Amino acid sequence: MHPERVDAYELVASLMSRTKSKLSQTQRLTRIRQALLHDEEVSIDRLARQLKVSGMTIRRDLLQLEQQGEVIRTYGGAALAQRLSFDFSFRDQENRNNPQKRAIAHAAVSLVEDGQVIMLDTGTTTLQMAQALAGKQDVTVITTSLAIVSQLQFADGIKVVLLGGFLRAGSPDMHGPLTEQNIEQFRADIAFMGADAIDEKGSTYTSDLQVLNLDRKMAANAAHVVVLADHNKFGRREMCKVLGPQQYHEILTDKGIDKTLLKKLRRQKIKMTLV
Repeated sequence: MHPERVDAYELVASLMSRTKSKLSQTQRLTRIRQALLHDEEVSIDRLARQLKVSGMTIRRDLLQLEQQGEVIRTYGGAALAQRLSFDFSFRDQENRNNPQKRAIAHAAVSLVEDGQVIMLDTGTTTLQMAQALAGKQDVTVITTSLAIVSQLQFADGIKVVLLGGFLRAGSPDMHGPLTEQNIEQFRADIAFMGADAIDEKGSTYTSDLQVLNLDRKMAANAAHVVVLADHNKFGRREMCKVLGPQQYHEILTDKGIDKTLLKKLRRQKIKMTLV
């Protein structure tokens, strides 16, 4: 078919699509950004179907995002351009138990209501949670993690507060007295905390002394505290005890947790939610 004829057909389709789609361009751009936050690369055909507009309309939207430096055009679609990129030592940890961590993260996001203030500590599961937050509205995220800030920097509807301080060696996180002082100025509806280990009594542990006080202050300044941990974290201890079971309200974990240990924790009145 002649290229000019194809363009004419697409123009007609674009005009017709205006009656089908009720989304403004601003709303479409928001939807495209959200799609890119989830998948990092999207196709024109898929966006056109989801937004009920023509491919020509999507191309114009992507051109605008490209001119703003937000996307890079690819064959048949686009990918994120301006995302802060980190290559940290926890990448191997992030890939380990990924399906379980993703399930835990999505369950955690379901606890967040529009308009709330939440705290996210550092770690691979809270990073997965940040990836799943796209679509929430008027949510404020307080964090010490540069990786979480990177994930949320283009998330419309999400405000991000990065707590200042010293950059922790070998990790994309802030720590130190200044960070601890900053966190005391905030209150959150929910704090989502990771753990390096959880013992049979329900106490959480970290292997890093540098974040011990920071984690405790984060929990102390939230109305509700949720611990996120995959099943491999249970039945172990690390160097520093962070929280006792009386200092948090719930643990979200996966169904791979040892059943005997699960019963023991529940007998202690610890709320255990399996996903």
